[in-house]
Amino acid sequence: MLYSVDGGFTRLSWFVSTAQKWMYGGLDSNVFLQYLAWVTYPVVLITFSAGFTQILAPQAVGSGIPEMKTILRGVVLKEYLTFKTFVAKVIGLTCALGSGMPLGKEVKQICFTHSKCTFHFTCLCVLFSIEVTSTFFAVRNYWRGFFAATFSAFIFRVLAVWNRDEETITALFKTRFRLDFPFDLQELPAFAVIGIASGFGGALFVYLNRLIVQFMRKQKVINKFLMKKRLLYPALVTLVLSTLTFPPGFGQFMAGKLTQKEALVTLLDNRTWAKQGIAEEFDYIGNAQAWRHPQVNVFVTLVLFIVMKFWMSALAITIPVPSGAFMPVFVIGAAFGRLVGESMAAWFPDGINTDGTIYPIVPGGYAVVGAAALSGAVTHTVSTAVIVFELTGQISHILPVMIAVILANAVAQSLQPSLYDSIIRIKKLPYLPELGWGHHEKYNIRVEDIMVRDVRYITLNCCYRDLHNVLLTGQLKTLALVESAESMILLGSIERAQLQSLLSQQLGRARRLQYIRERAVEEKKRLSIVSDPASDDNGSQRTSQEVRFQVRGCWITEVYSVQAGENHIVLQTFTDPLCDFQIAEWEERQLDEQVNFNNCKIDPAPFQLVERTSLHKTHTIFSLLGLDHAYVTSIGRLIGVVSLKESSLMIPPPAVCYVL
Repeated sequence: MLYSVDGGFTRLSWFVSTAQKWMYGGLDSNVFLQYLAWVTYPVVLITFSAGFTQILAPQAVGSGIPEMKTILRGVVLKEYLTFKTFVAKVIGLTCALGSGMPLGKEVKQICFTHSKCTFHFTCLCVLFSIEVTSTFFAVRNYWRGFFAATFSAFIFRVLAVWNRDEETITALFKTRFRLDFPFDLQELPAFAVIGIASGFGGALFVYLNRLIVQFMRKQKVINKFLMKKRLLYPALVTLVLSTLTFPPGFGQFMAGKLTQKEALVTLLDNRTWAKQGIAEEFDYIGNAQAWRHPQVNVFVTLVLFIVMKFWMSALAITIPVPSGAFMPVFVIGAAFGRLVGESMAAWFPDGINTDGTIYPIVPGGYAVVGAAALSGAVTHTVSTAVIVFELTGQISHILPVMIAVILANAVAQSLQPSLYDSIIRIKKLPYLPELGWGHHEKYNIRVEDIMVRDVRYITLNCCYRDLHNVLLTGQLKTLALVESAESMILLGSIERAQLQSLLSQQLGRARRLQYIRERAVEEKKRLSIVSDPASDDNGSQRTSQEVRFQVRGCWITEVYSVQAGENHIVLQTFTDPLCDFQIAEWEERQLDEQVNFNNCKIDPAPFQLVERTSLHKTHTIFSLLGLDHAYVTSIGRLIGVVSLKESSLMIPPPAVCYVL
């Protein structure tokens, strides 16, 4: 069913995006009305997407990959993997993509539990999902991932054939590069330059995105205002970006009327657009006409497209709607590769001479390399190389693609974290980051240098009062169990829920009712002694009177009796069994009793480290086993604890976060 939902989702988003172009084209006689149609349509869709998401499931904002990385580390994010979040992502993403904003849709990878990725193919979805969400991956899960991805891709492509969008099952962006000699070895330096430049570009993109978010957070006056007007920020950003891409306006210099898919199709074209910078030499057909301008050549158009889309995409993905960043970055990388390819074609108009044979430059191949390199640099993945192979249906450029992707990753990883790790840091999600390259001190730093020595623990002979105090002083998920406060021998660990259960059993409703029933029986016996007899043992008559009043929430009964023939009054006092201060006294007695751990689940072998363990080894153990804490012991004695930094697990409101 999920695959059918995805097919319908894709067609719906395509229909929504096509409606804007239909409205724009129908008003070609009036530029002002065209502008209103071009701007109003995305503003309404983005505003609706942001509002719908905020009302139904605020946690659905963004691509979901940072949250999934956190969840796969064993952290539970409240209400994230719920049906409400799924609905908010599907509907919100449909409107967001239909608006025409530079947003991606790798959020579907999260909606369908890693069943596919952005381009609906088999290998790339498995590899990409593993790379962006897992530090270590169990090999036994490979077949499950490939099975789900294969079935998903098959159903999606069959739906395309069934809807007559395609004649047969084929690549989404099929290219026709020559296979006999796709590139010359002399072109490899140019491909390497694309990789290195993409590495710097990817790092700059991540930095720019984080800079925008930090700037918005520091402006407390603006932030406070936007908290009250949550839909104003997405509406304003959409208005600005739509205005800049208006085709009769500035958009004519940057192929503004093309959607991301149309732009990618034209960028992967294997024909050369211009030679020596003269755009008129190429016969622009269909969507390729958007790259042609009578006043500027194709190089200026490509440069403007790259620069404008670069910062516009970094800004757009901060809009609080369900969306991703992969597709915009992929298109920008393709445009950069196309620019290098067109430049090579201009420098070598007759092609490269190899052994007497001249092979012309193929700019589309450079676009493929650029797309893989930049997207790999932003996400810190090498599976983007597989993405372009399955995307285009050709592996003719496998060598330059791999060279560029590896170089791009090497540069980007040395400068900035991946986009998703950056989002995790911005949202303060509990996740263990990588140590990075060249940090030699990670081998010199020991656990004893970073551990917390003030460890919360409970002893084997503790009382319930100690248990109560420990639970009140912190929110730790587990507590260490030691033999005694003097020996500190670690016996195991107990989960917080188990301790709360022990305490509730000792002071719970069942124990209270039992105590009340016992008190009621005792008081009933005492009252019966006063009220039953009408005369004493000597046969003397007596009269009595009861007075009831309340003290400190406790009802007290005083019985005044006068013996016949005597002048003194006998007073007897009785209290109700539900007396507040008596319950409090009972609780105090219960808290002073020793804890019985016989019915408690104790982990007898919690993860332990010695104080001389290096930071590098500790990091590896935490990453490999998915730990959130480990106890530090010395000859069996508990001396400290190492844990991940516990931050708030709740995602900040979108109006404050302004990020994926």
